[in-house]
Amino acid sequence: MCCTGLRNLLQGLRFSAKYYSKHNSPQTMCPYSKIKTKKCHILDCSESACTYRTAPPGSILPCRFFSCKEGTKVPSKRKQNTSIVTSDLLHKNLLKSEQENWNDISPTYKAATKRIKAKLEELHNMYALSSGSPRMRFEENVYFEENGCIFLAKADDADEGNADILFSIEDLGFSDAFIQRIRISPDQKYMAISLKSENSEEATCIIMKLGNFPVVEKIIPSVFSFEWAANDVLYYTTQKNLKCQNVFMTSFTYQKHTKLVYTETDARFFVDLYCTKDRRFLTINSNSKTTSEVWLVDCRHPFESPTLVQARTTGVIYHIEHRKEQLYILTTYGEPAEYKAIWTDYYIHRINLDTYCRSYRNSKLMKAPVASSGKENWQLVYALEKKTKLVDFEMFSDDCIMFLKNAGHLYLNVISFVSHSVQSIQLPTWACEFELESHPEHTTSTCYFQLSSPVHPPKRFAYSFKENNLIEQAVQEVPIITNCHTTRLLAKSKDETLVPITVFHNKNSKELHRRPLLVHVYGAYGIDLHMSFKEEKLMLIEEGWILAYCHVRGGGEQGLSWHRDGCQHNKLKGLHDLRACITLLHKLGFSQPKRTALAAASAGGVLAGALCNTDPALIRAMVLQAPFVDVLNTMMKTHLPLTIEEQEEWGNPLEDEKCMKYIKSYCPYQNIKPQRYPSVFITAYENDERIPLSGILQYVQKLRKAALDHASRTSKEGNWIPNIILDVQADGSHCDSSWEHSLNE
Repeated sequence: MCCTGLRNLLQGLRFSAKYYSKHNSPQTMCPYSKIKTKKCHILDCSESACTYRTAPPGSILPCRFFSCKEGTKVPSKRKQNTSIVTSDLLHKNLLKSEQENWNDISPTYKAATKRIKAKLEELHNMYALSSGSPRMRFEENVYFEENGCIFLAKADDADEGNADILFSIEDLGFSDAFIQRIRISPDQKYMAISLKSENSEEATCIIMKLGNFPVVEKIIPSVFSFEWAANDVLYYTTQKNLKCQNVFMTSFTYQKHTKLVYTETDARFFVDLYCTKDRRFLTINSNSKTTSEVWLVDCRHPFESPTLVQARTTGVIYHIEHRKEQLYILTTYGEPAEYKAIWTDYYIHRINLDTYCRSYRNSKLMKAPVASSGKENWQLVYALEKKTKLVDFEMFSDDCIMFLKNAGHLYLNVISFVSHSVQSIQLPTWACEFELESHPEHTTSTCYFQLSSPVHPPKRFAYSFKENNLIEQAVQEVPIITNCHTTRLLAKSKDETLVPITVFHNKNSKELHRRPLLVHVYGAYGIDLHMSFKEEKLMLIEEGWILAYCHVRGGGEQGLSWHRDGCQHNKLKGLHDLRACITLLHKLGFSQPKRTALAAASAGGVLAGALCNTDPALIRAMVLQAPFVDVLNTMMKTHLPLTIEEQEEWGNPLEDEKCMKYIKSYCPYQNIKPQRYPSVFITAYENDERIPLSGILQYVQKLRKAALDHASRTSKEGNWIPNIILDVQADGSHCDSSWEHSLNE
């Protein structure tokens, strides 16, 4: 099959995608003048059809051939009744009305848009060129991706101008696609790549056979995660309706075949794959919001059935690494350990003593023999402090590194398995985000990572195990921002809980109480606020804005307990936290209500929308991206793909009347009333599979009506009617914007 054949095949799979590069302008093409391109030959491959049967939750299935048919039959389309037709017509009318409204309003901002767009493009070009894409090192080879191309260079080739191109989306005629994930086989003879579209949650996996003439060996649609278990054996999960519940194994040499090896039928659980750092085991991880279960595939015997580490236990989450016949288990299991009790085997070398306090912990690193991995054999190695978030974890041959966050501050804990010591290293105060670089070789002596903040572009650092210190890499062409001041605050919430706030503002700004303030909030699923570098945030700082990030309960900034204190029947605590944060900011002289805007995306829309109902006078404007604003109605619809899974976050109003009343007490849509609202700008996506567009349309209509009702009832001089604007985009998916789409917004 030629390249045209591959293009036709991908089109047959309905793969329509839009390419973007995180670090590079989409207009920049591959530097072919410097690269020796290799010819691309594409092999034809076929699959044998077979039958499919279901199995109990978490069961291991016997070997079988892969069927192109999905495992579950989709029920035939129901006969539309009058109510469905009416609902569809209402949806279309609302959508048309909002699109017309947007077309009428958007020209008003044409001049401002032109100025802002020019400034953002200037900043993007300035900082994108200084931050190269991450490198993957395998022995003497380095693999990297830029502008939709995957390159191979020698590690000692400083120029990388002689890099070979292994794969190019542009050559295949799919310049709109972007590369999501790359996995190289242990012997470097195969490469698996996932291509994704902004318009879809699903990706397509392409397996390349490397060599003098790279060839496309296989194409697998609707793939979420994949890992090499051996040189020619790939495990992967398939995704359907936002769920991953099946794991397949496919081989490419002696006995070419594909089989289903694991299935999960509990709708609350999501399955993904991971390889331990030493590549001894491939782990099949089945996780819900509160519980997990792990199965091991021995990479020395990849065709054998997986073995269970520990059966799922409600409330116990765990993750597996491996070293010298011991499983290292990162887990929430067991009672919190008292400070002195955990140092039987390890002593702590204190650098920045203030990062430690004698308190209780709720997350631990434990270990157990591979042969007896049940939790009754788990032994404590190290325990995290209370309100400490484990951001990332990397295992090496003699050490492991924990990337931690406490009250907004980032630091490293380096655990030595040789000296039985723990060294703590605090990172620069401006740093808000880690990005760990790929380290395929677990025997390496250096760990590389990048640090950034919303207003600081990524900067590369390295920790040397031999030197036992942190090394700042060579100064970049574009220096770190020096005119921005970072402040960390604690706001006292309604129940006296201290809530962290991270604030950025220009050092040269005078009279901060007169400056505009943009507040960010999320507070759901135990996920941190997104605080990596964004050109638009730096632009706002340069123009005198103040940026504040409120790390409210429900998020994950201070560990698992922080999340639990802000979900289900505790969701209102997140609202109280947000109110306390904004109130403190104003009290300390950071802007004032009439110059304050609130920004949130996805589930962050719950707290933002709730505050808009309860305390509209605290803010002047609100900006929402794909917001979740109709919690009650959404959680009542079990046919939606995520409703059952989401019950661990929001509760089950169908079976619990108290839960229904509680959700109704804070749900943004349910609590709209005639009052003076702030102006609101919402971006939504027609193809969003996570947030139903119908709910956003109804929210906007109800909000606009309430604002107008209030204005008509009051005849005060200078009565203010807010702008309530909805921009429905035909392209893009849930909060996954390309640089180009982000720029337009």
